[in-house]
Amino acid sequence: MTSPSERIADLRKSYERAELSEEASHADPLKQFDQWLAEAIAAQVPEPNAMTLATVASDLRPSTRIVLVKGYDARGIVWYTNYESRKGQELAGNPYAALQFHWVELERVVRIEGRVEKTDAEESDAYFATRPLDSRIGAWASPQSQVIPGRSVLVANAAKYSAQFLLHPPRPPHWGGYRLVPDEWQFWQGRKSRLHDRLRYRLGDGAWVRERLAP
Repeated sequence: MTSPSERIADLRKSYERAELSEEASHADPLKQFDQWLAEAIAAQVPEPNAMTLATVASDLRPSTRIVLVKGYDARGIVWYTNYESRKGQELAGNPYAALQFHWVELERVVRIEGRVEKTDAEESDAYFATRPLDSRIGAWASPQSQVIPGRSVLVANAAKYSAQFLLHPPRPPHWGGYRLVPDEWQFWQGRKSRLHDRLRYRLGDGAWVRERLAP
C-alpha cells in the first residue's frame, strides 16, 4: 500500500466550472468581491467567510491562520481577534497583511493585500455585543497564543468570568477589530489545462487599475 506522500504527486483536477474575463468583471474590485462572496454563499460553500490571514513578524518570519471576515465596505475588510495574540503582536510591529479566500467548490481564490488598522472602540463594542454569550466569555477566558499547562486553565477561566460578569460581559480591552485597507486585489478562476484566469486590481493615482496576470 502506497503512502499519501507517494500518491500526492498524482493528484489531478481539471478546472472547468467558470471563467473570468475583463469584459464580464467589475471595474471596482469591491463589487467583484461582493458578487463572488454572494455566489459562494448561494452555493452553500462551507464557511464562505473564512479567510487566511498572513502577517510577518519583526524577524521577517511569516505566519498564517484562518479568521472570519465580519464586515467589509469601501473602507476595507474587517475581522475581530485578541490584540495580544501572535497576529496582534505582529501587526503592531508590521501593519501590513495579506488575506486569501479559497472557495474550492467554485474553483475560485481571492487575494487581498494592504495596510491594517484597528477599528474604533465603538465599532468593536457594537460587534462584541452581537456575539453569543459563550463567545463573549471566551474572549476573556483565552490568553490567546500564550502557553498554558492544559485545557483546565480555559475551563477555569470561563467559569471565573461567567460568575463575574453573568449575562453581560463587557468587551475586553485586549479584544477588538482590525480593518485591512486594500491596495491590491487578485481574483483567480480555475480554467482547463491550467490556463487559469487571474485578474489583478492595484491602486494607481487614486483609481483601480485592472490587469490580467499570467497564471
